[in-house]
Amino acid sequence: MKIGPKYKIAKRLGAPIFEKTQTQKFALSQARGGRKLKRAGQASDYKRQLTEKQKMRFTYGITEKQLRRYVDEATEKSNQPIALLMERLEARLDNTVYRLGLAKTRRLARQIVSHGHIWVNGKRISIPSHRVKINDVIAVREGSKQTGLFIQIAETHEATAVPSWLSIDIKKLSATVTGLPIYNPVETLFDPEQVMEYYSR
Repeated sequence: MKIGPKYKIAKRLGAPIFEKTQTQKFALSQARGGRKLKRAGQASDYKRQLTEKQKMRFTYGITEKQLRRYVDEATEKSNQPIALLMERLEARLDNTVYRLGLAKTRRLARQIVSHGHIWVNGKRISIPSHRVKINDVIAVREGSKQTGLFIQIAETHEATAVPSWLSIDIKKLSATVTGLPIYNPVETLFDPEQVMEYYSR
């Protein structure tokens, strides 16, 4: 998905939603633009909701159509739609690969999946939006383990960063989904409630 200049998008949305904007340079830039940010706080409800929706969409690297589908599903199937929405987004295979620490960014994780490097339950899955479920076994394809993408990953992997709903054996480059993703507001750069309100108009 082509999204345009990441620095400009993140600055417009007021949040470091891309890895390249999670830097001191970006933080200083936002600080210097304090007056602009204050004016942004006076925006209409619609503009705030639109901004939060864009933050969510760009964070997970999904299209407008995909996000709308996730929101509709969450609204129809649960009396706690925010929790289900976040569960569905986190359970995407590309996001799961990212959360496991097998890729530094969600964008790279999406490429890894699309290029066939990941197997789920012994089958090659090349669809980034594939939803993982409890007890699914996610592994790097045997023929991909010696490629530049993974050959040194055991040395740089940060096990503490892997969420509690996933378990990984980094030496084997294999992991298991042990539970459901749990939404934690502290970990997000956007407000899902505002997103739901945007789509409920």
